[in-house]
Amino acid sequence: MRVLGIETSCDETGVAVYDNQRGLLADALYSQVEMHAEYGGVVPELASRDHIRKLVPLIRQVMSESNTDKEQLDAIAYTAGPGLVGALMVGASVARSLGFAWKVPVLGVHHMEGHLLAPMLEENPPEFPFVALLVSGGHTQLIRVDGIGCYQMLGESLDDAAGEAFDKAAKMLGLDYPGGPRIAALAEKGTSGRFRFPRPMTDRPGLEFSFSGLKTYTLNTTEKLREEGTLDQQGKADIALAFQEAVVDTLTIKCKRALQQSGLKRLVIAGGVSANRLLRERLETMIKKERGILFYARPEFCTDNGAMIAYAGCQRLMAGQQDDLCIHARPRWPMSELDALSAKG
Repeated sequence: MRVLGIETSCDETGVAVYDNQRGLLADALYSQVEMHAEYGGVVPELASRDHIRKLVPLIRQVMSESNTDKEQLDAIAYTAGPGLVGALMVGASVARSLGFAWKVPVLGVHHMEGHLLAPMLEENPPEFPFVALLVSGGHTQLIRVDGIGCYQMLGESLDDAAGEAFDKAAKMLGLDYPGGPRIAALAEKGTSGRFRFPRPMTDRPGLEFSFSGLKTYTLNTTEKLREEGTLDQQGKADIALAFQEAVVDTLTIKCKRALQQSGLKRLVIAGGVSANRLLRERLETMIKKERGILFYARPEFCTDNGAMIAYAGCQRLMAGQQDDLCIHARPRWPMSELDALSAKG
């Protein structure tokens, strides 16, 4: 089956063509980061308008690069949610229109399931079951995965997610959007040990996350240095390093706890924050001690992209799922509402 995948949930327009026999044939991505950086975050109306401008040209591009014409296409998958409703509507309406015109089935895909399955695009994909850490945008979740659609929520953020905390901490330090890469780059110049920030909710049992207190601690430290007149570039770098280490350690501790409680040895990390170099290093060290294996997608497939939507959609379309003629856009969509395709292990 050959599937066209469309991703427009937030500030990146992603399109890809995936073939279940030949793998990923082509993918293209346009990022709106520079446009939104001027405002310190995503402006929903601007995001929707830019998706309208970029989506059709990207579809033409990947269809050409994959040597796929409309007669060779078996289905279309698009991100139906969660995300910004206006942005979702752009992808949904284009996908539904093309499906109607080309007479192929169309399926709305869950954005977080797309991230969850992105490591399946790699040469050595994980086998079920495994524990997954999803750290993307407003989501920080630990999930037991027994198959596609077989998801058990182990823990999630009670307030700010890790990605949101990175963005807010970056703003405190005067860094541009998006915060994650900016914090990581600045932390490279930081002095280890000057500050130690709290590792929230690691001193109690459970797998829930909370980063609002860490955000407040970062703000208080920043303001203290500003009042002392020592908030120079080195001071900012030291804060960035302490903040990043606190987030990474918290995620690592919770992942270790989830593996031990579940008895599983395979850990998947997915979503934008999973591209963080320090997080990968700390998790690799932890997983070796646990005698397990760590899986993650290549950096370009950690952030939003069309390839993950094409892959996830292909698996469900091959199982016989497809949508009716309605346009589906769900800004809020719990993963617990997804149908299970299979269970292994």
